Amino acid sequence: MADDIFILGINMTKFGKHPDKDTIDLAAEAAMAALADGGVTMQDMGVLAAGNLMEAAAGIGQQLQKQIGQTGIPVYNVANACATGATALRTAIMAVKSGECEMGLAVGVEKLSGAGLLGGGGSAKSDKKVFEPKGRYGAVTSTDGRIGTNTMPGVFAQIGMEYGHKYGGTSFELFAKISEKNHAHSTLNPLAAYTKKMTLEEIMGDMMIAYPNTRPMCSANCDGAAAAVVVSGAKLKTLSLEQQRRAVKVSASVLTSDPWQESCQVLPDVNTLTKMAAKQAYEQAGVSPEDLDLVELHDCFATAELVHYDNLGLCEEGGAADFFNSGATWRDGKTPVNVSGGLESKGHPIAATGIANIWEVCHHLRGEAGDRQIEGAKVGLAHVIGLGSACGVHILEKSAA
Repeated sequence: MADDIFILGINMTKFGKHPDKDTIDLAAEAAMAALADGGVTMQDMGVLAAGNLMEAAAGIGQQLQKQIGQTGIPVYNVANACATGATALRTAIMAVKSGECEMGLAVGVEKLSGAGLLGGGGSAKSDKKVFEPKGRYGAVTSTDGRIGTNTMPGVFAQIGMEYGHKYGGTSFELFAKISEKNHAHSTLNPLAAYTKKMTLEEIMGDMMIAYPNTRPMCSANCDGAAAAVVVSGAKLKTLSLEQQRRAVKVSASVLTSDPWQESCQVLPDVNTLTKMAAKQAYEQAGVSPEDLDLVELHDCFATAELVHYDNLGLCEEGGAADFFNSGATWRDGKTPVNVSGGLESKGHPIAATGIANIWEVCHHLRGEAGDRQIEGAKVGLAHVIGLGSACGVHILEKSAA
C-alpha cells in the first residue's frame, strides 16, 4: 500500500466554445498534455478514470483509449454531478494508494456550450406539467416553482439568501462584489472562457437570472477538459530530479455525500457535506485553514462562493460576509480564493471542473502560474460540490524535492 501520492502531470484545455472538437477530442488533448507534462506515456499508466456527465452512458473512457492508447488497463467511467472530475481523480488515487498500480490517469471532459439553464441532474430544465404518479423523484409532478426550484441558479440563490437571513451582513451588492473579484482575477488567466474585467455597476445591471445572481454572477456553460497523472511516492523516487521537483503531494483526498437530514429531503443542502469533507481533509493533511495559501472553491454562483467560505472553515461560523469585506479573498489578500477567475469566469464544463481546480492550485505550488502567481505558495485546497449529492476536497502541498 502506497503512503504518499503525488500529482506528476496535469493539464487543462482552454475553456470556452469548441465547435470543431467533440468530447473525445477535448479529452484526448488534455490527457496527452498531462502525460507529456509528467514526462510519462500511456504505457506507464495502470488505471484510467474518465469523468463525463452529459454523455455518461457512452463509455467515455473506452472511447478515449482508442485515441490515446489501448493498453488493456482497467477503465472506470465516472459520473458524479459537478464533483465528477474530482471523483475521477480520487478513483485513480485510490487505485495507486491500494498498491494496485504505480501510476494512474484521471480525465474530466464536458461539451456544455449552449446547454441553457441546468437542473439538478445536469440536464437542461424541463417541466412537462404532466401528472405522472410514478417514479422516485417528483412522484406526482415537478417541484419546480412549487417547492423552491430545480434549476441551479434558483437553488443557489436560495442558499445565499438563506445564509444572509440566518447570519446577516449580505446584500445584492455584496454578492456582486464577489463576482467583481473573480472577473478581475480572470484577466490573468489565458485559459479562462471569459477574461473580461467587469465593474460592479455592469454586474449589478446585467440580466437577472435568479435574485441575487445576475448573469455575470453565474458559472458559464462551456466546453473543456482537464487531466492529471498520479504516482506513488515510491515510484516518484525512481524518476528524474526534475519530475520530483514538479510533483505536487496530495495530502488529502476526500469525497462525501449528504447525511440524512429532514431538510435535504425537500431542498438541496450544500453546506453539511462540504463541512464534513473539509473537516476530514484538514485532519488527513494535518493542516488548518490558516495554513492555506490559496483556495479554488466551487463558485458555480456568487452566492455559493460566500457560503463556502464558511463551509470550508476559512472564517468563523456566520462570518463569511465580514471575511469577504476584509479583502482576504482577493489575489493579494490573506486567503486568495479563485485566483483562476472561478467558475463564473473560467467556465464550468461540469466533469472537467474538479481537475481544473486542482490544475490551478498545482501551478501555484510549482511556481508556474505566471502573472497570477501567489508568491511562496506551499499549501492549497481545491473544492467542488455536486447536487445529488457529492463533495470533493483535495489538499495539495508543494514538493520538498
